[in-house]
Amino acid sequence: MDAFAPIPPEWTNKAIHAYQFCCPSCRASSLEAVQVWMNRRSPVFTENHRRKWQEFYNCRCGCVWWAWSSDRPPSDLLKQQDSNLE
Repeated sequence: MDAFAPIPPEWTNKAIHAYQFCCPSCRASSLEAVQVWMNRRSPVFTENHRRKWQEFYNCRCGCVWWAWSSDRPPSDLLKQQDSNLE
């Protein structure tokens, strides 16, 4: 499964919108998903002219959800990288 494939996989058809960036059923993070697909073909432009797109997640609990890329929380990887520079 290619997360950046141009054609959406079949499993995305049953996705529900998650208003918090986690599985609406079990609260698992996006990192715990068993499949991921990003709809990069149809970006939406925000009021400040930034792009956002839909990210689809197939959770381990069986729930399929999507959220806007702009709603993703900041990455912990940035904190780790900053601490390595000290």
